[in-house]
Amino acid sequence: MLEGDIGLEGLSPKEDPATQAAGAVDGEGAPPGGPGAQAATMRVNEKYSTLPAEDRSVHIINICAIEDIGYLPSEGTLLNSLSVDPDAECKYGLYFRDGKRKVDYTLVYHHKRPSGSRTLARKVQHNDAALAARSIKQDQPLPGKGGPVGAGGLQPPVDFHEDDKQFRREEYEGNLLEAGLELEHDEDTKIHGVGFVKIHAPWSVLCREAEFLKLKMPTKKLYHINEARGLLKKINSVLQKITDPIQPKVAEHRPQTMKRLSYPFSREKQHLFDLSDRDSFFDSKTRSTIVYEILKRTTCTKAKYSMGQGEGRKKDSALLSKRRKCGKYGITSLLANGVYSAAYPLHDGDYEGESVEFNDRKLLYEEWASYGVFYKYQPIDLVRKYFGEKIGLYFAWLGVYTQMLIPASVVGVIVFLYGCATVNENIPSMEMCDQRHNITMCPLCDKTCSYWKMSSACATARASHLFDNPATVFFSVFMALWAATFMEHWKRKQMRLNYRWDLTGFEEEEDHPRAEYEARVLEKSLRKESKTKEKHRNIPEESTNKWKQRVKTAMAGVKLTDKVKLTWRDRFPAYLTNLVSIVFMIAVTFAIVLGVIIYRISTAAALAMNSSPSVRSNIRVTVTATAVIINLVVIILLDEVYGCIARWLTKIEVPKTEKSFEERLIFKAFLLKFVNSYTPIFYVAFFKGRFVGRPGDYVYIFRSFRMEECAPGGCLMELCIQLSIIMLGKQLIQNNLFEIGIPKMKKFIRYLKLKRQSPGDRVEHVKRKQRYEADFTLEPFAGLTPEYMEMIIQFGFVTLFVASFPLAPLFALLNNIIEIRLDAKKFVTELRRPVAVRAKDIGIWYNILRGVGKLAVIINAFVISFTSDFIPRLVYLYMYSKNGTMHGFVNHTLSSFNVSDFQNGTAPNDPLDLGYEVQICRYKDYREPPWSENKYDISKDFWAVLAARLAFVIVFQNLVMFMSDFVDWVIPDIPKDISQQIHKEKVLMVELFMREEQGKQQLLDTWMQQGRAKGAPGHGAGAGAGPQRPENRAGAL
Repeated sequence: MLEGDIGLEGLSPKEDPATQAAGAVDGEGAPPGGPGAQAATMRVNEKYSTLPAEDRSVHIINICAIEDIGYLPSEGTLLNSLSVDPDAECKYGLYFRDGKRKVDYTLVYHHKRPSGSRTLARKVQHNDAALAARSIKQDQPLPGKGGPVGAGGLQPPVDFHEDDKQFRREEYEGNLLEAGLELEHDEDTKIHGVGFVKIHAPWSVLCREAEFLKLKMPTKKLYHINEARGLLKKINSVLQKITDPIQPKVAEHRPQTMKRLSYPFSREKQHLFDLSDRDSFFDSKTRSTIVYEILKRTTCTKAKYSMGQGEGRKKDSALLSKRRKCGKYGITSLLANGVYSAAYPLHDGDYEGESVEFNDRKLLYEEWASYGVFYKYQPIDLVRKYFGEKIGLYFAWLGVYTQMLIPASVVGVIVFLYGCATVNENIPSMEMCDQRHNITMCPLCDKTCSYWKMSSACATARASHLFDNPATVFFSVFMALWAATFMEHWKRKQMRLNYRWDLTGFEEEEDHPRAEYEARVLEKSLRKESKTKEKHRNIPEESTNKWKQRVKTAMAGVKLTDKVKLTWRDRFPAYLTNLVSIVFMIAVTFAIVLGVIIYRISTAAALAMNSSPSVRSNIRVTVTATAVIINLVVIILLDEVYGCIARWLTKIEVPKTEKSFEERLIFKAFLLKFVNSYTPIFYVAFFKGRFVGRPGDYVYIFRSFRMEECAPGGCLMELCIQLSIIMLGKQLIQNNLFEIGIPKMKKFIRYLKLKRQSPGDRVEHVKRKQRYEADFTLEPFAGLTPEYMEMIIQFGFVTLFVASFPLAPLFALLNNIIEIRLDAKKFVTELRRPVAVRAKDIGIWYNILRGVGKLAVIINAFVISFTSDFIPRLVYLYMYSKNGTMHGFVNHTLSSFNVSDFQNGTAPNDPLDLGYEVQICRYKDYREPPWSENKYDISKDFWAVLAARLAFVIVFQNLVMFMSDFVDWVIPDIPKDISQQIHKEKVLMVELFMREEQGKQQLLDTWMQQGRAKGAPGHGAGAGAGPQRPENRAGAL
C-alpha cells in the first residue's frame, strides 16, 4: 500500500522503506504524478522520519500534516460533498471517513496552530500549484534548527515543550501503525485547538490480540441448559408470570434454554467459531479492550533531535529529557505528561431523539437509566455487554444488596411498630411520666442549672422505648444472620454470572507496571549506573576495548530497568509518611469530636441560664440536634479531604500495578472515612455518660467543662437521633444532591458560556458534533471506588448500630432504589465510556464487607449490653423485683445525694427553683446512699449488672458468630445446577475435540490409502515399486 493512499483511506501499517524504494526503482509502487511527485514523496519521507537518515530503520511520517502534503479533495470532491453529508456516511464519527472501518478508540490532544492554516489548506487544490506550495513548505528547517527566514515573514518562536509533545505523538502513532492498528486524524473540529486520532483495529489484529488475551468466544456448538423439573419447574413458571411486568424489555434478559459453548479464541481453530459476520463477532466492548491493551504496551522511547545551541536550549533539552524518562511506557504515561489529553472508546451513539438510530446505549437509557423504570430488574447482561464485567458486577452486587434490604426493612418496620404498640404498657416509662412519684433529680450542670423533675423527661423516655425493647435484641440477631446470608447469596449470584459471562477458569494476569513505578525504577537504575561509573572512572581502559565497552554499556542500559526493583527500603520514607499521616488524620477526627462535645456542654450551660421555661425544657433536644448537624457537615467535608489525602499517600508509595494501587487506595480511604463517619456515633454509644463521676465529685474537661450525662431513659435515644441524621444526611446530600447537582451545575455553566459566544460560534456549536467530539465534552470515568465506598459506609450504618435504629434498612432501601437509577443515568449520559475490564469478583470489597459483618456482631452486642437498659431490666426482674414485674425499676437505678455535700461553687444558684427546698436529689448510678457507712461508693448492684452485661456480650457474640458460620457452611458457594453446567461444558468440549481429532485421523487414513493405491497399482509392479512406498506414505502425511 502506498503512503499516498493514507490520506484517503486512513493510516494503515506501512511496508518497509527499503522494499518501497526497490519497488520504485523497478517501476512498481512508484507514487503517481511523475518524477515531481516522486521527489516530493522523497522529501516528505526525509522530513518526517524520526531517526537520522543514516540510522533509519523504521519509517514514520507526520500524520498530522497529511492534508498539507497534498492529498486534498479536488473541486469535484468538494462539489460532491455538498450533495451527500460526509458526517452521515461515517455515522457522525462512529466510523472512519470511508464509512466502513469502525472507530474502536479515540486519542485526544491539544495543538497550537494558526487558525487560518486549516482553512487555507482545504482551499488549495490538488494540482501543480499545490505541489509547488508543498515543496516550499518542505524546504523549511525543522523546529529548533537554524535556517533562512522565508519570504512570508518572520518565523514564529518555537515552543520546545509543544514541539516535543508533537514529536512523541508522531513516534507513538508510528509505533501503533507497526502494531497493526489503523489511524485517522481530525483537527478540523468544532472544538478549537483540539485534535482527535481515531483508531481502528483490523480483523487480523483483533484475532491476534484475542488469542494473546485468551478471550473466551462462543463457538458454533450449541447445547441445552438443564432446566428444573417437576414442582420446581411449575414454581419457576409461576414466578416468571408474576414478575414479567417488572422484567426489562431486553433480549439479553430473557431466560435462555440454549447456550453456545465457549472456548479461548485461537487463530488455528477459527473453524470452531461462527465467523459468518466478522463485524459483530467482536463487539464494541471487546474491540476497545483489545485496542487499549495495545495502547498500554506500545512504547515511546526514542530521543528528540538536537534542540540547537545556547544555554537556554540546553536547559530546555535537559527538562525535556527528564520528562521523556517519565513518558517511556505506553498511553498511561503519555496521558500523565500531557502528550495526549484524553483516551477513551466511543459510545454507541446518541441516547435520545426521534431520529436516533437504535443502539445499546439508547436501550440502556430507556430500560435502565430512567427513573420511570425504578421498579424493574436491571438488565445486567446488557450492562456487562456495554460496560464490561467489572462495572456489570458492581451493579449486580448493588442489585442483590438492594433486594436483600427488602426483608430486613420489613422486619425493622415490624420491630418499630411493636415498640409503638407497647409504649403504653412499658412500666419504667410510665413510672418516669407519673407526676405522683415526684422524683427530684440533681442539676445537669454547675451553678446555672437547677434541680429538675424526672417527669419532665417523659417524652424522651417514651420515645426510647420505640428502639429499646426486647424486639431489638431479636432484630440484632436477625441482622447478623441477614449479613451472613447476604454474603452467601452474593457468592452464589457471582458464580451464576461467571458462568453466564464465560468467566469460569478466568485468572487475572499480572498487569502492566504503572508509569510512575517505571519512572521511579528508571531513576534508581540511573543512580546506580552513575555510582558504578564513578567507581570505574579512575581505572585505565584499553583503546582496543573501547567499542566493546560501549556496546556492553548500551546493552546494560537496555536491561537495567528489568533487573532493578523497588524494595521496602526505597519505600520506607513513604510508609513512614503514611503511618504518621493516617495517625494525624485520626487524631484530627478525635479532636473535632472533642470540640463538638465541648460545644454541647457549653451550649447546654448557656441555655440553662435562659429565662424561658420552654427553652430550658428542650435543652437536650436542641443541643443534640445542633451538634449532630455540625457533625454531619464536618463528616461531609472531611470525607472529600480524606479521599484526596488517601490518593496522595498511595501515590507516594509507588505501587507497581494498577490493581495494587487500587487496593491500597481503597484500604486507606475506607479506614479514614470509617473513622470519620462513625467516631461521633461511637462516642454516644460507648463513652457518653460513662466517665461523668457523681454529684460532688464530677469529672471535668480542661477543669471547667463537666462531662455530659445520659438522659434518665439512657443514651440509646440520642444514639438513634445521631445515627439517623448522619445516615440520612450523608445519603441525601453527599450521595444524591452532589451526584445530581454537580452535573446539572456543569451543564448550566456550559449553557452560560454558549450564550456569551458570538452568534456565528453559537450556530457552529449547535450543529451536530461528531461522536468523538460529543464524548470528549463528557466527564472522564474516575473508577468505581467512590460508588462502592458510599455503599460500604451505608452497609455499616445498616449493620453496626442496627440495635439502636431498626428503620436503618428501610431508609437504605429507599436510597438505593434511587441510587441505582442515578448511577445508571450517570454512566449512560454523563460519563465517557469506560474501558471494559474483565473481572470475576468484586475484589477487596468482599473482604471489607465480611469484616464489617463480623464487627457488627461485636458492636451490636455491646450496644445492647452497655448502651440500652435491656440487661439492667433483666437483672432487676430476676434478682430484685418483689412481685416479678418491672415496678420499682426506675427507683432501683437511681442513687441518692445529699445536697450539703456539693463542692464549693458547684451548687445551684437558685436552689428554690422548684418552689421548695431540696435536701436529697437523685442521679442515675449504682452507688451507696449518703446515710451508708461507705457513702457514694459503688454498690454491689453495679457489679451484678456489669457481670451480666459481660456475660451477655460473650454469649451473644459466640452464639451469633456460630449461627453465621453455620449459615455459611450450609449454603454452598456454587449452586448445584451451575456446577453441573460447568461440568457439562467440560465434557462437551472434550467430545468436540475428540471428534475433531477423529475426523483428522480418518482424513489422514484416507489420504494414506490413496497414496498406497497410487504407489502399488498392481501386484506385478516388481521390486522397483518397493522403495517408493515409504516416499508415497511420507508425501501423503
